[in-house]
Amino acid sequence: MKCTQCQSDDIKVIESRDVAEGQAIRRRRMCNRCGQRFTTYERVERPQLIVIKNDGTRELFNRAKLLAGLYRACEKTAVTSLELEKVVDDIEQELYACGDQEVDSKRIGELVMDQLARLNEVAYVRFASVYRRFKDIAGFEQELSLVKQGKHIANEVKV
Repeated sequence: MKCTQCQSDDIKVIESRDVAEGQAIRRRRMCNRCGQRFTTYERVERPQLIVIKNDGTRELFNRAKLLAGLYRACEKTAVTSLELEKVVDDIEQELYACGDQEVDSKRIGELVMDQLARLNEVAYVRFASVYRRFKDIAGFEQELSLVKQGKHIANEVKV
């Protein structure tokens, strides 16, 4: 580690703490040569996840793309950015926990549906309308009736 100011490697850690629910360590450091203080973060480097799309193509898992889709589904709702970050964190954690380096896009979609069902019904229905590609109003009505009945768990609905 080198000082961000003078490039000296005579650095000491003055404080460490867990952040991101134990997923990272924040360290405050100080250069013994010039006194400059700066912060570093240490995170576990995980292997890249590969998403297998519906057409069979593969692409790298993109957290920002997932978050953008959630933001669109949650527009004009009371869902906060912090809640959406937590949803993405939970989904990522579950994807890594399965141990596979390749994951089907359908699996990600189902995880999103499960999370949104608990978070906000309007966002859930918005996402479902795109994810399930309703061909007519009947599919949409069926999804709405399941939401009203409290049976909006993603794995139960196959339209």
